[in-house]
Amino acid sequence: MINNNFSILNLWLGAFLPGITDGLFSTQGIMVMLLVAYGGAMWMFLTSAPKVHTIMVSDLVVAQQFYEELLSLPVADVPLHYYYNYEQSLGSTMLDPIYSGANINNTPLMTENRGLWYQLKKNTQLHVIGGASLGYKNSQRHVCFDHECLDDLLLRVQSRRLKYKIRSENPLNFLVKDLDNRVIEMAEAKT
Repeated sequence: MINNNFSILNLWLGAFLPGITDGLFSTQGIMVMLLVAYGGAMWMFLTSAPKVHTIMVSDLVVAQQFYEELLSLPVADVPLHYYYNYEQSLGSTMLDPIYSGANINNTPLMTENRGLWYQLKKNTQLHVIGGASLGYKNSQRHVCFDHECLDDLLLRVQSRRLKYKIRSENPLNFLVKDLDNRVIEMAEAKT
């Protein structure tokens, strides 16, 4: 019965697409169709993944209080592509010693591969990791390589009517006071 259905389909396709059915239903043709389907599935997966901005901070506890209590960012789930070590395979080789502490591989975050995750916009997440050194006058430092991320955070600071001071427009660098009157330096790192 299966052979009859396959033969009818083969004849029907052969009537409209002569010469294609022999190659289409060969082993090589089926392999090509499977590869195309796999490529389409990967494209769908990667285009639906949220954009992730990473910020390196000098103290994760202070950062958690700042982003959750002061900026009221909702906690987000870790995106699926981060379960496969995507960011750490890219980020660990790009860290500049100026922005990292003495031994970045000993921080709990790099060994546990977690950090803090927040929803910044509809399809944009903020990943907060440890490892930055202290900043201006021993302030807490939050370092980011993405200008767009810091712009979004500055807008959030302004909308919350927090005290802030812009030190530099390009690269973006501004200071913010938190609830405990600590100064947090938000700095864009140029690569």
